[in-house]
Amino acid sequence: MIDRPGLADFLRRRRELLRPADVGVPEGLRRRTPGLRRDEVAQLAGISTDYYTRLEQRRGSHPSEAVVAGLARALRFTLDERDHLFHLAGMTPPPRRAGGHIRPSLISLADRLTDVPVTICTDLNEVLWQNALSIALVGDRRQPGARHGSIVWRWFTEPGMRSEIPEEDWPHHSSAHVSDLRATYSRRAGEHDITSLVEDLLERSDEFRELWERHEVGVRHTDRKRFLHPEVGAVEVNCETLLTPEADLKFLAYFPAEGTDAREKLDLLRVIGIQDLRPSP
Repeated sequence: MIDRPGLADFLRRRRELLRPADVGVPEGLRRRTPGLRRDEVAQLAGISTDYYTRLEQRRGSHPSEAVVAGLARALRFTLDERDHLFHLAGMTPPPRRAGGHIRPSLISLADRLTDVPVTICTDLNEVLWQNALSIALVGDRRQPGARHGSIVWRWFTEPGMRSEIPEEDWPHHSSAHVSDLRATYSRRAGEHDITSLVEDLLERSDEFRELWERHEVGVRHTDRKRFLHPEVGAVEVNCETLLTPEADLKFLAYFPAEGTDAREKLDLLRVIGIQDLRPSP
């Protein structure tokens, strides 16, 4: 059963302890409350300000597992603190493997990279965290805990997902997605989430099935990519992928490709990104 008073108090106290600089939020000239504002936590967690406010006021519907996990990331909780939050919400905490929870130090590192898009995702390519520039470039993809939160699932089952990539680059992206997923499949053989994802993709997508049968395996730690943005056009970047020691989290940073105008376009997106020019795919 949810402990609404305990949940509300824990969220409020932890919010007030965080400084804007701790989460990469501009300080601003005037702040009437200590720590972060409610709207800042809500934005970081990927939920509405109204819903977060109701949680702090002991009201609102029962939060989902994805919402609780998002709040734990937004407030930079350790695993112990995350588990406590789940208990207050009346739920059993997820297993203690890194996938689904990001160490605060990793998010702090990402917060420092304000001039390049950064995404953190699980080994199933479920997006857990994006910085503002990443959202400005490709839209908000944070839907952890749901099948459609996996980029590889959406790539092979939702045609609209490909609209941001030049069509001539589709085969390269498809091959990279499958090779990456097979590396996870080999490392986590027999685990339900990866097995069910692969089985469902084999059933839903002929393209995936054909690529899967090639047995190409491995994460591409360095890759060249092009994104099509509705306002600034094509943006060519070098994608650097870093893995956590357990290999169940991926840290993706997109650096402007040399010899292109990507730097200028990313700088422009950084300025206008808050206007939400890029709709979610």
